[in-house]
Amino acid sequence: MKEPSSSHGPLASKVALVAGATRGAGRAMAVELCRAGATVYATGRTTRERASEVGRTSETIEETAELASEAGAGGGGGSGHAVAVDHLDPEQVRELIARIDREQGALDILVNDLWGGDHLVGFDKKLWEHDLADGLRVLRLGIDSHLITSTYALPLLTRRPGGLLIEVTDGTEEFNQRYRQPVYYDLAKTAPLRIARALAEETKEHGTTAVCLTPGWLRSETMLDTHFEVSEDQWRDGCAKDPNFAISESPVFVGRAVAALAADPDVARWNGRSVSSGGLAKIYGFTDVDGSAPDAWRYLMDLDTAEEPLDAGTYR
Repeated sequence: MKEPSSSHGPLASKVALVAGATRGAGRAMAVELCRAGATVYATGRTTRERASEVGRTSETIEETAELASEAGAGGGGGSGHAVAVDHLDPEQVRELIARIDREQGALDILVNDLWGGDHLVGFDKKLWEHDLADGLRVLRLGIDSHLITSTYALPLLTRRPGGLLIEVTDGTEEFNQRYRQPVYYDLAKTAPLRIARALAEETKEHGTTAVCLTPGWLRSETMLDTHFEVSEDQWRDGCAKDPNFAISESPVFVGRAVAALAADPDVARWNGRSVSSGGLAKIYGFTDVDGSAPDAWRYLMDLDTAEEPLDAGTYR
């Protein structure tokens, strides 16, 4: 059972699980929740001993927990705990939730940031051209993992009123009305929107809030070092390759969005809804690391109908 918390941030005494926290948005979410005082279990498949199918060894789940604990020590007093979990393995997920229950006696925040399927997506392939095994694996990674995790976590999350479930996807509900090619990617990124809507209904009687959150154009580690070949300090150099990269955001921005949601006493107003980091920044007043508040999805929506080139700076 959890000892009385000595943390002093707005999320002191809160227990969170960030499922899929090895890198990118998930890592930033774990860090920012700790900074706000939460006890955070950060899960992933890449450890210092073993890499996942994604194939990146430069980020590990242990490093995420260390960064989270460091942020907690310098901020709200939260702590990070790394747990290697394959969220497609029901037994591993069951054991994870049993451990959280045994050690903490509660779960207040569940973030389903599970993905890891980009390397399998044939973005220029029609359904009949796409490798079938890769496509079905994309659905397993982007949909099944979320459902398996929620199946085991929700009994603990709903044990007491006020639980928060955050489904993470790519694209707002409005933006994802368009086709997000190819078919497998479209399904994987639309499903979390519907999962949040459905679980908002199914958990309503327990006082739980379920919401679907999307970052904007995320400057993940892979986006920086592989796609644009720039560092975070020099990310604007990537605009030479794609001017629209000017609307991108650091993972910290969506991490702060999660912390703001978790600390909101009126978070139930978002139940079943689709929200974005940029949209929430306007409500809660947080910013990205550079002090700006990029609203990527509004920019991309306006880009479709703009008759003149848009200045991304006016959307930050």
